[in-house]
Amino acid sequence: MTDTNFETMLTDMLIGDSPKMQQLRTIIKFAGRCNSSIMITGPSGSGKEVVAQAIHAISDRANAPSIAVNCGALPDQLIESELFGHEKGSFTGAVNQHVGLFEQANNGTIFLDEIGDMPINMQGKMLRVLETRVVNRIGGNQNINVDVRVIAATHKHLGECIKSKSFREDLYYRLCVVPIEVPALNERTEDIPALVAHFMKNQDGRNALPIFTAEAFAAMQSYNWPGNVRELRNVVERAAVFFSGQQVLAKDVAMLVQSDIAPARENVTFTETATSEAVHTNQSSVSDNSIGIPNFEHQNDNVRDLNVHLQHEERRIIMKALDASHGVVSRAARSINIKRTTLIDKMRKHNIDWQVEGPRDFQVAS
Repeated sequence: MTDTNFETMLTDMLIGDSPKMQQLRTIIKFAGRCNSSIMITGPSGSGKEVVAQAIHAISDRANAPSIAVNCGALPDQLIESELFGHEKGSFTGAVNQHVGLFEQANNGTIFLDEIGDMPINMQGKMLRVLETRVVNRIGGNQNINVDVRVIAATHKHLGECIKSKSFREDLYYRLCVVPIEVPALNERTEDIPALVAHFMKNQDGRNALPIFTAEAFAAMQSYNWPGNVRELRNVVERAAVFFSGQQVLAKDVAMLVQSDIAPARENVTFTETATSEAVHTNQSSVSDNSIGIPNFEHQNDNVRDLNVHLQHEERRIIMKALDASHGVVSRAARSINIKRTTLIDKMRKHNIDWQVEGPRDFQVAS
């Protein structure tokens, strides 16, 4: 497959042209060409399985099986049988021989989703298989060689799991040869219009599609998206039901998002200040079920360029957060509910300079 075909396939599978998505596609291109084990991390709903599918699709194993298994969904007493197989009569209920998923994925790829939920006693057996590339069915005495590319994924912080003794450190290093981090949706909100278009294209076509307005996209880009891309897809599907052939406004987005999480309290109203103020409102949404979507119907009508307005307001919010936190970047990031690295990127974008992590560690660059 040529580099052009690689690019086309990855662009079709991994939607968005934000810097983070461009970087992700670059990493995947390298990962697809090797046979090393891969560890994909990222929040729930961010698209880790899609990344695994993309790696398999551009690899030399693309024509061989690709099997996905959710390690957290398998009962402890069945996970070994599912992964490695069993012989007839090897335990109560084993009425037939079962070929395990590792054997089924031979010459292809096996995707171990939510590897952090794998029982600790099973992790040692998994490590042995990864090191020897040999499986033994339960009740059998035959060594079965398997040639499998292993891709694991988790939303958990495995470093913390290792400290708490719920995940083996040696298994982690065996799996994490090539680490890939999938960004949260709130770290690449500029991709939302492209994602919405992609999800609408995949609707069944029986009804007219909704029409998302510019103010609707601005509201969506201000929301924190705790459910990530999965939540956005649900919102688009919901819009296709309730707003078929109609325009979707900012107030409509607020309603669509509310039905995806806990209902907002009756006394909670949307902010009527600038769009980026929603970033600050989201900090309280975790605890009080309010939602940081601004009400654009009451915005200043003198705004002529929404993007410029949003950039000014984003800078103002960041400066306010830094001032309130006495310049401590990590504390400022927490106060507006974004990652520290995301805040640093935004500070660079807005020409806000800082020196050391500590009191008053920022200044406006001249």
